[in-house]
Amino acid sequence: MAAALPQLHVRMRGRSTEGHRASSPLELLFDLTFVVAVSSLTNELAHGLLAGRAGDIGAFLMVFAAVWWAWINFTWFASAFDVDDALYRVLTLVQMAGVLVLAAGVPTAFEHNDFRAITVGYVIMRVAILGQWLRAGIEHPQNREAAFRYAGGILVVQLLWVLRLLLPPVLFTPTFLVLIVVEMSVPVWAEWRNRTTWHPGHIAERYALFVIILLGEVVAAATGAMQVALAKSGLTPVLVTIGVSGLVLLFAIWWLYFLEPTEAGLRARRNWSYFWGYGHYLLFAAIAAIGGGLELAVAVAGHEPRIGVVAVGYALAVPVAVVFVMLYVLHLPFRQPDQVPGQVLIPAAALTLLVPLAAPVFGVAETVAGVALIGALAVAATIALALRQTREEHQLEPQD
Repeated sequence: MAAALPQLHVRMRGRSTEGHRASSPLELLFDLTFVVAVSSLTNELAHGLLAGRAGDIGAFLMVFAAVWWAWINFTWFASAFDVDDALYRVLTLVQMAGVLVLAAGVPTAFEHNDFRAITVGYVIMRVAILGQWLRAGIEHPQNREAAFRYAGGILVVQLLWVLRLLLPPVLFTPTFLVLIVVEMSVPVWAEWRNRTTWHPGHIAERYALFVIILLGEVVAAATGAMQVALAKSGLTPVLVTIGVSGLVLLFAIWWLYFLEPTEAGLRARRNWSYFWGYGHYLLFAAIAAIGGGLELAVAVAGHEPRIGVVAVGYALAVPVAVVFVMLYVLHLPFRQPDQVPGQVLIPAAALTLLVPLAAPVFGVAETVAGVALIGALAVAATIALALRQTREEHQLEPQD
């Protein structure tokens, strides 16, 4: 059966009241462009840390913020107004092109502190979403005020990003922080009196899919580093330990994230959407950074005379601890009852930060294994608590 052609024009309307709302093929294609950007970011982070450039952590966080902000704006807009007509598809294509331009500029940003290509890519993405908001304002009267406010805010902020390129490099970091705050203030200002109509189930699925993409990039980064190491020294117990431990760690993070009933929480407490949606920056960035940490561990394991191994351990342990904490914090407003309680995740984060201190004695591979073991124990603890809660509920049920 031939695929149906998209309509040339469909009037935009709110889509929050639909029953089941799944991610569209266009959204999945859009996400693939972010695979390139995230992959480039994790590689540059690992190489920078291997070279002793701690400042690359800041560059990673800044560039990832640009990638994340472009994705999050597309996602929430699509949840509210995706009509999948020809114009919508073309504007999405423009945004995809911007992501690829941004990804191409990642190496020069890390190596030469040159953010011109990244800024150009970011502006391309934002100009396209500006067009989408203008269209929504024209075609959807119920959200006209919010849509035009979004468009105006985006236009002003993009001009500021371009002007930022004229400033001396010493001002890049402080002005970046200021502009990120301004960017995140635009939705608050735009929806002050007129909120957009996003779909809770769709949003929950989109975020879950992006977590899968990030975990996939971690696997790709670790696998690439493993291939290089195997070519140099062959299969060794150290590489096997890191490989197995990395897989266990990723599986644990996946397990814990998908325990949370996000859709039900968003549906019941829409007023927490800003906190939940934008707070995912730290979670997403931490998952991506785990890829750099594993890549770094593979690169130095077996080749270091116990020098710098604590720092290598923390390159993995810190993002893992952030993931544990954010898994708890982000879903805290929705817990009815706890699925992944703080009594599991907070101690897990604290223990994870202690593991690298033993790296000078045991080595990098064992440090990675220790971090993975904590993740596995966190999963086991959630299972044990769930079983105990089930037994208690059965005991409280009235007997016939």
